[in-house]
Amino acid sequence: MNDDLSNVHPYDDIINLPHHVSKSRPAMSRSNRAGQFSPFAALTGYEGAIKETARLTDKKVELDEAAKSVLDEKLRIIQEQLSSHPEIEITYFQPDEKKAGGVYVSTFGVVKKIDSYEKTIVMEDGTRVAIEEIINITGEAVKCIDD
Repeated sequence: MNDDLSNVHPYDDIINLPHHVSKSRPAMSRSNRAGQFSPFAALTGYEGAIKETARLTDKKVELDEAAKSVLDEKLRIIQEQLSSHPEIEITYFQPDEKKAGGVYVSTFGVVKKIDSYEKTIVMEDGTRVAIEEIINITGEAVKCIDD
């Protein structure tokens, strides 16, 4: 009697039936079907927000009056030497677009012009640097002030 029960499987009555196909609903495409099993991101954008928070920025250094007057003198000398295409290195503060602070950037090149109306230095490569963001200028043209 025990042998008869061991040969009976729970799905024997339906195992050979044909697969049901709905007459009222269209078959789902493979890509839609696969989409049902993709991972679920409950906190969309959370990982990006964490990375943005972790990104470091610097505070802008406020120059004292002595440093400002040295920069003004260097700008005056550069303005006088524009015809000789002075090469300089400018270190300036670039404000961050997304959060408080920013980053200090150094750029090296030939000065094309000093735009007193927009208060920017325009380099020959097209880089524009706001004069109010500059913290240091170095180069042969202004070496006499650095000494």
